[in-house]
Amino acid sequence: MPARFSVSLLLAGLCASALMDSPTEASAATLTGDVGAGASYAAHDPSGSRYETRPLPYFDLTWGDVELSSDDGLQWSALHSNGWSAGPFINHLDGRTANGSLRGLGDVDDMLVGGGFVQYSPQPWWNVSAQAGRTVGGGSGNGGLIGKLGGELDYPVYRGIMGSSQISAHFSDHAMMQTFFGVDAQQSEASGLRTDHAGGGLQATVLSQALQFPLVENWSLVTNLSWTHLQGAAADSTLVKARGRVDQGEADVAVAYHF
Repeated sequence: MPARFSVSLLLAGLCASALMDSPTEASAATLTGDVGAGASYAAHDPSGSRYETRPLPYFDLTWGDVELSSDDGLQWSALHSNGWSAGPFINHLDGRTANGSLRGLGDVDDMLVGGGFVQYSPQPWWNVSAQAGRTVGGGSGNGGLIGKLGGELDYPVYRGIMGSSQISAHFSDHAMMQTFFGVDAQQSEASGLRTDHAGGGLQATVLSQALQFPLVENWSLVTNLSWTHLQGAAADSTLVKARGRVDQGEADVAVAYHF
């Protein structure tokens, strides 16, 4: 069964489980949030080999205990207690096309990540969270385990403008690090880069600043700037040193409708 189809079934099963777990609550819940579209200027791949502009779907939706967002994917808060929540999640992870400066290093298909999260949010405007998961797809020999620790603070700025600041640390095991930062013997011969067997651990630290500007009724302009600093085996890889960037930026903009 193709990986994408398998993951679609898993996603549908997760939604169904969330609804069947508490049918009365689910049926009474109202879908709320923001939906829109825009563009993103970001690194083509985690090594920062080059930048590209691509379409950006934007969504941040809540239906009872189920949340769907552009950043965190689909989450089901199966457990709640005194500001704590926990449950499963599924998210999307971009792959790479091995052309240009990446020629010879091998394509990596887009992947989905499935795992669990825990979050502490004593107030609606701030939270800290942790998640860990395993990838599905990516092609033969690609993918592995990933994790993230992070915090978010939301606040008003001026005349309806809302701000959101985030900091996160991203981790990968050896297999996942090797997928995007390693260079095996065959890839070395094809690309001209020195071999590199990347180890696991801390991969990157990310700082993000988002602003939401009100436009006409129910419409807003959403912007986000982020800075990524590669660490550990990712920063030390021969690929990053020769053709990538340890420090990377990203700029996103979207128009969204709130309902």
